[in-house]
Amino acid sequence: MTQVFLDGQSLTIEQVDLVSHHPEVRVQLADTCIPGILKSANAVAELAARGEVAYGITTGFGAFKDRVIPPDQVETLQENILLSHAVGVGDYLDDATVRAMLLIRANTLARGYSGIRLETLNLLLALLNANILPLIPEKGSLGASGDLAPLAHMALPLIGKGRVRWQGRELPASEALAAAGLTPVHLAAKEGLALTNGTTLMTAFGALLCGQADILLRTANLAAALTLEAQNGTVWAFHEAVHRLRPQPGQQETAAFFRALLKDSQFTRPHDPKNIQDAYTLRCIPQVHGAVLHVLDQSRETISIELNAVTDNPLVFQSEDGSPLVISGGNFHGEPLAFCLDFLNIALTDLGNMSERRIAKLVDSRCDSLTYPPFLTEHGGVNSGFMLLQYTAAALSSENKTLSHPASTDSIPSSGNVEDHVSMGPNAALHGREIMKNLNAIVAIELFSAAQALDFRLQKEPDARMGEITRQAYALIRTEVPFIPQDTLLYPHLEKLMVMVREGQFAALTPDLN
Repeated sequence: MTQVFLDGQSLTIEQVDLVSHHPEVRVQLADTCIPGILKSANAVAELAARGEVAYGITTGFGAFKDRVIPPDQVETLQENILLSHAVGVGDYLDDATVRAMLLIRANTLARGYSGIRLETLNLLLALLNANILPLIPEKGSLGASGDLAPLAHMALPLIGKGRVRWQGRELPASEALAAAGLTPVHLAAKEGLALTNGTTLMTAFGALLCGQADILLRTANLAAALTLEAQNGTVWAFHEAVHRLRPQPGQQETAAFFRALLKDSQFTRPHDPKNIQDAYTLRCIPQVHGAVLHVLDQSRETISIELNAVTDNPLVFQSEDGSPLVISGGNFHGEPLAFCLDFLNIALTDLGNMSERRIAKLVDSRCDSLTYPPFLTEHGGVNSGFMLLQYTAAALSSENKTLSHPASTDSIPSSGNVEDHVSMGPNAALHGREIMKNLNAIVAIELFSAAQALDFRLQKEPDARMGEITRQAYALIRTEVPFIPQDTLLYPHLEKLMVMVREGQFAALTPDLN
């Protein structure tokens, strides 16, 4: 059985993806982090017992930061933050995202600076391992003071409240815990705040989006290579000498990537004085797709840091004399993630723009009238061929342009203007999820169209050889989707390709980018 051990410092994007999509993976705390957890929880208990003023422990929250809480209400305060903050709206998050949130929150708390007790943290992991998944509405977080509403919904089952998804059913959390042999906890000082204050939703979205983005970028590269072969494009624009003179790492990697995809292809043209260069969407693939790769690499770096960051408030330290030291800060502010997600959304949107323009070229006979007919159909007029596939790609590309407007440029003050600047990172994350869905379809349409165009080329040049990797991609398409000689229902074929793209079947054919 695969296991993942949490120590608060070494969680990876790959592990998040693994745990999110494979409920059979067991997650537990590393022994090394337990002393820090115990020390932090004891420090909070000592502070609360002394009645020392500390934000969110012996005071109210937000604008109530100056309201001192009586000792007999300290624990009630922690339960109340879950009850009052669980006000999210919208569709419930999918299972993978919820599992990612549980994992990331547990890893954050494992660092030992949040004051949570070991038994509470272990119950959080027990939910994950039993696949008892809180029902978390997707909307309601401002991305500063953490993802408060989503995390409150996430934490409710720990006190036997809220609803969960378990074994294919939605039911009260109390029933699921009882059936699984788990007992709710009574929250101690600081625990409700520790569970709800942090960038967990944004980070979960970001980690999962990075994995999907890697698949889509690889597949978009492969689709572009197929299009280049269908259009008898030139590989000279990918020559190493060109890219050596502009050492942008993403550009250089992408150019090398395409040289590998198209190696030994006879469906590309050498230097031709009568046709020296291609349109930008073919010639400038390394410059544009490479820039997307660079943004993705930067996003992975930012999110990898955040996976192992302590993002709640206040944080619990020890003074030099060993006494508890509680410091209020702002690690919950999601701006690094908001910027990161906004930039990734912009990059992926432009990846779709490039793909849609190549699709338009494939269906436009003016681009290659000697090789394939208008709209990739032999009997145009009575048949519309692939005409409307480009319409769909154009609609999705346009929607992505709207969705990629930066969320981080907006801010609405909250909590009586105490929390007077927020990141709106969760909005960027939600937009990113929709952009990814649209991009998945656009890339599938390009694969569909390029394969159809290649069939017309193969009819005229049956002995010509494609690149080794592009040949494999073409063959993979044809395992599920046939050549379309006349109008028929196209959407079932498109849906098959969309699933294949999403599952990474085409990406698996590509070489490593690094």
